[in-house]
Amino acid sequence: MLRWILGGREAQSSVEKSPVLCIGEEQPKNCFTELQVLKGHFDIVRFLVQIDDFRCASAGDDGLVLVWNIQTGERLQELRGHSQQITAITTFTCNNGLLSHTWLITASSDRSLSLWDPDTGNRVQTVSDLQSPVKCLLVLERLCVWVSGGEELCVWNKDFQLQCHKQNQSDTGITALIELPKNCIAAAMDKEIMIYRLTVSTDSSLSVAEIRCLSDHQDQIRALINVNDGLFASGSHMGELILWDAIDWNILAYEHILWEEPQACTQAEIRIGAPKPSEMSIQHLTTNGKLILAAVGSGLYVYSVLTKTVVAYRKVAHDSNILHTMLLSDSELMSCSEDGSVRMWEIQDLPLPAEPATPGFFGMWTFGRTHKQTGPPSKKIIDVPNIRTLELTGDLIGHSGAVQMFVSFKEDGLVTCSTDHLLILWKNGERQSRLRSLALFQKLEENGGL
Repeated sequence: MLRWILGGREAQSSVEKSPVLCIGEEQPKNCFTELQVLKGHFDIVRFLVQIDDFRCASAGDDGLVLVWNIQTGERLQELRGHSQQITAITTFTCNNGLLSHTWLITASSDRSLSLWDPDTGNRVQTVSDLQSPVKCLLVLERLCVWVSGGEELCVWNKDFQLQCHKQNQSDTGITALIELPKNCIAAAMDKEIMIYRLTVSTDSSLSVAEIRCLSDHQDQIRALINVNDGLFASGSHMGELILWDAIDWNILAYEHILWEEPQACTQAEIRIGAPKPSEMSIQHLTTNGKLILAAVGSGLYVYSVLTKTVVAYRKVAHDSNILHTMLLSDSELMSCSEDGSVRMWEIQDLPLPAEPATPGFFGMWTFGRTHKQTGPPSKKIIDVPNIRTLELTGDLIGHSGAVQMFVSFKEDGLVTCSTDHLLILWKNGERQSRLRSLALFQKLEENGGL
């Protein structure tokens, strides 16, 4: 689908392309049959953030933030002010009685933070000469504050005034932040997750304190997400997936994916024979509250929160590392990769012929709990009922570089960004045809043509 529009693309990895993943031109389950290329950046575009139902913002290594109308593809605003690459971007919505307004907060390698009005393109607030660049941002709308993470954790109010801060001792700094119950924050720092608590005093001032350090990962944490109100999850460079209780911060489940030959080990593990140690890294995690989708090297791994077991997998889903994923429903998902493609998947009960459900293959995978907990003995995947596979249902070919991430606007389309400096707006071709026909008839009626 769409290969004939922009031509073919060779895989950008030394990994040999699997013939199973050549879906061909006919993709009846792929609705994205129209595309619109959005130009404006002149370097790698790394970030996309949804502002509202019809606008998104893009940012990257050129220091620009561009605001787009995803219904028309029009560039609405160009936010200039940063002198170096954007390192983080998020939205901040302020509610004043009946009125609410959404702002953009950006962080840059130039060691500055900026607050932007996406309606006008104006920079409303800025903080410069920070101690170090900010790597991640988190908005706590209930407290009407936001948090920046890097070499230190800083808490700011809506007027960009520093409320409190905490220095950390990690060499890598804070790389990810999520909100937890009871005014707590989880921050990923190298192999550890630090739990902070915000305290609001009687005079409305804020203070922050370290209250727990979770040091159960054996390698650098690459992903940290909220699963639901009571759970969060983390994934590491060596393929560890840990499910945590968000209230008392105990481990509820531990899975380990090792790309090596099986050998005796006391921990619960999933073992897969493969050549490169780097390909076991969990690059991205996403969830819908019931399932967790992990991008593990070039493969996809679907984990059930309820049963704490794998429900579906695809060992090689792309030709290179997967950078971003999304669960569209309990049976449909999407991924993008360094290979330049965006792929749509469907969870199916029967495995594909190329990956048969034989004891010889599944015997290399085991599931269970870590030795740090008491529980039932680990069991092989062959004993887990209803293991399923992922069938490729759509292959969106348009970018010539690694696709960094995407944002779905549901029926209005999908936006992707890439190292090729471009955004692509993917549209449902049938829906767009109906809308054009409707607009034509309305225009004829207005002009008395009917």
